[in-house]
Amino acid sequence: MNLKQLLRDFADLLFPRCCESCDQILQGNEATICTLCRITLPRIGSAGLNSESLQFKFVNLTEVHATHSFLLFTKRSKVQKLLHALKYKGNKDVGILLGQMFGQELKASGHLPEAEIILSIPLHPKKRKQRGYNQSDLLAEGFSSATNIPWSGAMLERVKYTATQTGKSKLERRENVQGVFAVKQGFCPQSAILIDDVLTTGATLEECARTLLTTGCKRFYILTIALAQH
Repeated sequence: MNLKQLLRDFADLLFPRCCESCDQILQGNEATICTLCRITLPRIGSAGLNSESLQFKFVNLTEVHATHSFLLFTKRSKVQKLLHALKYKGNKDVGILLGQMFGQELKASGHLPEAEIILSIPLHPKKRKQRGYNQSDLLAEGFSSATNIPWSGAMLERVKYTATQTGKSKLERRENVQGVFAVKQGFCPQSAILIDDVLTTGATLEECARTLLTTGCKRFYILTIALAQH
């Protein structure tokens, strides 16, 4: 056993590292999410009712060529716990790891989009300052590391501060995000992946896509770590 392993084992004895999904103590080389949770987290997959419902989220936007979500989000679930750790507990490792897992599994399934770039969904500077980071950036970074598709967190910007989407109807969500995004001048990819944490009604992601359409982008792929179950 090398010195690094000895030091980690000693640190784990004093300050046990726990799985962000199930709170069990991590063993050996496990990091952030234990092996059992990595295997058993509820995947959406490419078949079934949940995967079919994804395809109807953006039927009014024909430039969206495919929509994929990694995990099923339900209240008081392990998936909710993970995303809570990412967004509100400052655990950036959760975002990078979930992005990597999603990228690896999408690539292995043969459904990896052929896009020029991955774009994270921007936070308003005020909200980013409060949180200290943009969780969507971390997801994009992890997904990029697993797929070798370059990513950017700077090409899209949120120019209007809006109230939370939580508790709003689909129509209210659409109205809430109208005109809130802008694209940096000179940026015009032909195809882009938009990545975010949870897909509910899709209003925010649709507004991002519509904003990018004005730059000449012609093809979008929408990816989220989780699909909210209603």
